[in-house]
Amino acid sequence: MKAGMPLSVPGDKSMTHRALILAGLAPGRSRLEGLLTAFDAQSTAQVLRGLSIGISPLWVEGGVDVDGSSGLQPPRQHLDCGNSGTAARLLLGVLAGYGFPATLTGDKSLSRRPMCRVTDPLSEMGAVIRVAPHDGLPVTIQGGALKPIRHVMRVSSAQVKSALLLAGLVGGVAVSVREPTGKSRDHTERLLRAFGFSITESDGWVHFEPTGCLEPFEFSVPGDPSSAAFLVGAALLGRRSMLTIRGVGVNPTRIGFLTVLNRMGAQITIEHQEDRLGEPVGDLHIPPAELTATEVTAPEIPGLIDEIPILAVLAARASGTTVFREVGELRVKESDRLGLLAQNLRGLGVEATAEHNTLAVTGTDKPLRGRITTDGDHRIAMAFGVLGRSPSSDVVIDDMACVGVSYPGFWGQLGSLDLR
Repeated sequence: MKAGMPLSVPGDKSMTHRALILAGLAPGRSRLEGLLTAFDAQSTAQVLRGLSIGISPLWVEGGVDVDGSSGLQPPRQHLDCGNSGTAARLLLGVLAGYGFPATLTGDKSLSRRPMCRVTDPLSEMGAVIRVAPHDGLPVTIQGGALKPIRHVMRVSSAQVKSALLLAGLVGGVAVSVREPTGKSRDHTERLLRAFGFSITESDGWVHFEPTGCLEPFEFSVPGDPSSAAFLVGAALLGRRSMLTIRGVGVNPTRIGFLTVLNRMGAQITIEHQEDRLGEPVGDLHIPPAELTATEVTAPEIPGLIDEIPILAVLAARASGTTVFREVGELRVKESDRLGLLAQNLRGLGVEATAEHNTLAVTGTDKPLRGRITTDGDHRIAMAFGVLGRSPSSDVVIDDMACVGVSYPGFWGQLGSLDLR
């Protein structure tokens, strides 16, 4: 088996948002390396600039300086979050602690995504919020003195959890949040612990106490495991050579997809681990593999929600029928991902159903050909792009540019892999 040249992936999107926000809240100048520079990250940076936080340009090469010396100030215009649900929801949590009004807007896709799961508990904490009639953006918030909260989330969501933890941070109040269906990604908790804040967990609850002190910091963002997942999938389907991806975040709440793939017959390993502000980082080694079907259960979903598109297309080439349970949350992502996955797979000749909250995909080894509807969703485009590069496939993506939201160099890296 031959080994190709090691690759790296863009900085972790979730951590880029959080690092920018925490650096903006810190009273001084922070230095951030390895940030994602794609559209979603640019949206968060631009909103923070609109709140008077100094942020140098986000470039692919070089670090970024964030100066929070002035503190957040009232914006002069609406704050445009672009396509980023993470930016909108996390910044609502931050703004809940400030006594000035601010209006968050977004593009057409983001504007139809539900915000009440964040705005309802923030209102309970004391923020005054006006939400669009359809429960999307624009949202106008005026914060101030906040009250502690003990909140049970409707679904496990890192965005909701993080919004409430950030509200507790800026408001200096205790927050307890319960996740009902498994643990979602915990980047916010790890970062807050690094600054001395008390974060404890018990019986599905996350408890925050404002015991720490946020100071300027230096941080190198790990590679995004959700981006790496597409290259992992490509290597598995190619069945020709070993792939190594260096410097990837391997936080246990983010690599559930590796557990599923290894259960399906992959033999992916993690080497050269290190720690960055409580975040584990390592190199992924992926040999080709013959995959077999599995069942992905409800408790696993929060830890791999963004990887379901690539897992679904890999299931299309696995032996047997793979079933994903309780994936209804996919209907309110950048698109109706659940419906699009089933629709596009069927259009290629794959047996796939999306009924209620369950997705089922039956693998096939026959040639796959057809045109993919992405609805502007970057993860749908990348997943089917990987499938299209696999042997005996001819797949046309209707919107290849939408991957710029999270992975601007994706098509070039995918094209560099020896898959056929």
